[in-house]
Amino acid sequence: MRNNNLFDLLGKRFPALAGTPSLADAIAEHAQLVTLPSGKAICFEGDDCTHLALITAGTARVFKLAESGREITLYRIESGECCILTASCMLSGRVFPAIASVENELQAILIPKARVKAWMQTHEVWRRFLWDLLAERLGDVISLIEEVAFRRMDRRLADYLVEQTDSRGPLLRATHQQIAADLGTSREVVSRMLKDFQLRGTLDLARGRIKIHDLDDLRRIGHECD
Repeated sequence: MRNNNLFDLLGKRFPALAGTPSLADAIAEHAQLVTLPSGKAICFEGDDCTHLALITAGTARVFKLAESGREITLYRIESGECCILTASCMLSGRVFPAIASVENELQAILIPKARVKAWMQTHEVWRRFLWDLLAERLGDVISLIEEVAFRRMDRRLADYLVEQTDSRGPLLRATHQQIAADLGTSREVVSRMLKDFQLRGTLDLARGRIKIHDLDDLRRIGHECD
């Protein structure tokens, strides 16, 4: 039986999929709508992927965790997206190679693995949707590798703070550990560099907060040659 609420959400967040009536009806019939709280683990490294989540609200984070405890964020999944790494594992028969967790309360349309694979054969729009996302995410991960391998950390941190300020305003609520996880470095490195930025008057630090005073200075740091 078709879930009308799910069908409506599909139309709002995934218009390309909803635009094909046969696929939209199939999703509404076979998928389920779920809500997951912040901090909830979605998938661990080595897990078998049983469902693909189409995100309709909130944010999930996909990351790698080293034996040392250091993390690096591979990418985030927001409304109107899905975890292409999950889809890749389903299609290849491999286990999930990272960790995924809810960053902000998540609402998602869950599609069973059998349907994900079957629709690759029967619906061109579904194939195109997944391949386009795969190409986009591959570009993101290549850019991340280039950043980690070739750019100095102070430049990367400056660019990160500029990006966060542009989207969230000059008062950033984030711990040094959270920033380190996003940049793939240690908390100690982030703390030392933030302290350097504070000493030059670029920002002020408080517990769990960073107040940006000189965005132009951060941009200058980010644009300096490595």
